[in-house]
Amino acid sequence: MNKSFLLILLASLFSINCYAGTIQCSGKVAQIGMHANDKIMLRLSSMNRPVFICSMAERWEVSGTGYKTTIEMCKALYSMFLTAKTTGAEVGDVWMDGDDANSCSTFESWKRVNIRHFMF
Repeated sequence: MNKSFLLILLASLFSINCYAGTIQCSGKVAQIGMHANDKIMLRLSSMNRPVFICSMAERWEVSGTGYKTTIEMCKALYSMFLTAKTTGAEVGDVWMDGDDANSCSTFESWKRVNIRHFMF
């Protein structure tokens, strides 16, 4: 192969934006709560621990993803998950992104994710 082609190929590999984990957790809302400094925590029935999902005080950003959650969206998420909790509804698949999004069943304490998508 041509040396310039290899250099271009190698350079393009290093310039790709890599994001960390993306997982789909599902089930019923087992826990929804608030934590100091206006953060919301969520645990679905398929998850072993609650995780931080957003903040009601500031734009939510987590490492490992370009997705961000606004304060308004956080309030909407809280309302929707609280409704699901009080009615016992299944929330379907919740797509979570970020460095801490590795597996629904092996979250460590105090981890942070960004919720990209869910419908119920």
